[in-house]
Amino acid sequence: MTPAAGKDTMHQNPPPLTTTTVTVAYAGGDERRGPLTMGQANMIRCILRDDPTHINIHDVWPVPEGTTVAAVTDALRALAVRHEGLRTTFPHPPPGAAPVEQVVAAEGTFTVTVLDHAELPGDPAEYAESVARASRAGRFALEREFPLRITLLTVAGQPAYVALAFSHAVADGSAMAILREEFAELLADKELPEVTSLPPVDLAAVEASPAGLRKSEASLRYWERILRTGPQEMFAEPRGRRPGTDEEARQLTLRSRRGGRALAGAALRTGHPEATVLMAAWCALVAHRAGQDSCVTAVPSANRFHARVARSVTTTSQDALLHLDVRVETFDALVARTWGAVLNAYRHSQFDSVRLWEMIARVTAERGSHFGRDVVFNDVSALPAPLLGTDTQDRDNAEHELTWGPPQTLPTRLLAFTYRTAPQLHISLWAAPSVFTPEEAEGFLSGLVLLLEAAAAGNVPMEALAELTGVRPAERGPDWLRVDGCWVSPDAVRETLGRAVGGLPVWVAEEPGPYGTADGTAAGAAGTDPHLTAYIARGETPLTPAEAHRALTALIPAAGSGVLAPHRYVLVENPPTEPDRSDAWRRLEITEEGTGRSRQV
Repeated sequence: MTPAAGKDTMHQNPPPLTTTTVTVAYAGGDERRGPLTMGQANMIRCILRDDPTHINIHDVWPVPEGTTVAAVTDALRALAVRHEGLRTTFPHPPPGAAPVEQVVAAEGTFTVTVLDHAELPGDPAEYAESVARASRAGRFALEREFPLRITLLTVAGQPAYVALAFSHAVADGSAMAILREEFAELLADKELPEVTSLPPVDLAAVEASPAGLRKSEASLRYWERILRTGPQEMFAEPRGRRPGTDEEARQLTLRSRRGGRALAGAALRTGHPEATVLMAAWCALVAHRAGQDSCVTAVPSANRFHARVARSVTTTSQDALLHLDVRVETFDALVARTWGAVLNAYRHSQFDSVRLWEMIARVTAERGSHFGRDVVFNDVSALPAPLLGTDTQDRDNAEHELTWGPPQTLPTRLLAFTYRTAPQLHISLWAAPSVFTPEEAEGFLSGLVLLLEAAAAGNVPMEALAELTGVRPAERGPDWLRVDGCWVSPDAVRETLGRAVGGLPVWVAEEPGPYGTADGTAAGAAGTDPHLTAYIARGETPLTPAEAHRALTALIPAAGSGVLAPHRYVLVENPPTEPDRSDAWRRLEITEEGTGRSRQV
């Protein structure tokens, strides 16, 4: 459930006495075929792109004493027959394309690797965890491979644990919890109730229904509104990188009983759930540190709000995109605002992921921006503790502890996993070193605890965040501007545009005018909102504003932080020799001008 949870102890453990492979046949299901669900399509996109050790998931199922190997394989066979998701593969399309269809087998086989030991080394549960985690390595062959890698750990032939890795295309954390629960009931000879939640093929049909399509369209409109009007990147500052650029960040873990007590106290005092209070504190501190008026953060959602999917063994996870305006006077007011904003984000977290990314490409080209999933907050504290790994259950007595773990290469600036909120607050943070020094990352998590402690004691003025938490806003030079809801560096825009147009002389200036108001519409009168104008010297090769805009937007994803396309391009003759002579550029003869955009934003 996390990019780097737990400790890998495989190399510390002696090898098993024997390794055998058991082939298990199943039959009795129905053969079916249909389109992908939205969750499957979303996750397959990640599977094809991300490191398998990051995107595959794992779990460990204890086996009661006295259980036979045959009983374990019988229970696994029953689960495969019971749940269509476990019998699903995804036919491989032409190279470079993603699957668009799922196929459910009526019968087939899977294998169980049996590792027999004289005794399990070290801490048995931790050893089982390390075996499960190791099996996440290697990409699942979506078109043919059974989506579970199963290892049975035995002691002198007696089963002790089942260690599993799952393809995220067929299961998420909730699905793993359902399977673990049913596995235990099968071993206890209990009769499982009839499956009432939808299997993936039927869920896809519901999503393709008129009501499902309306829900997806509403989600796309919600996301588009944020992408057009919100900050294109949270951490736009001189030392930052472009969001979405992979960067190696070390895991920083907070374990804090102080934080757990403070969160419980703040929730009790404000009358809001702990999850809402924690989200408000996260957004408040992120926006404060970034110097932004709002916080845009991805919040992965299980999307199991309806009974028809509550116990479906499939993946329903998609991002909710939270856009929270933090311009309020007090933290209590922000908590109250967070409740509605989070519900709205979750309500709009079911969408056609292919169409979403098509929309993102279109909107960012029109706006001249770049969307990066640069801030992610994943609260998995509601999941059963075994799902989170043994490492999340260690050191419950830590009053306040910060520890550094291994590095991960992640396409985010700030990623947080909240594993537990009681009896301690347990959060792991990956903060991009181009934005946060190690000391600043530690200060951020400690500041989060300080904010919660202050909120437990009383209503916190938002203007007091720096004093209370010790977290200081980003420092930007006087040349940085707020344009179209984004922090922008005109110098960075000028340098990037100059490269885009083949080295022609360029000058970029802030000017008043009816371009790019805060809500994404044209201003009512000149001078109501600043915008950027780019003056480009006319070269030998004809150049239009639209061509300049397209050339610049092609470079923006890899450009430095603070680059937003100008709202207006002006092609001029005979540029001045002194590039800082703004009045000279404005007096030049204009050969052509325009927005360069297909839509006014």
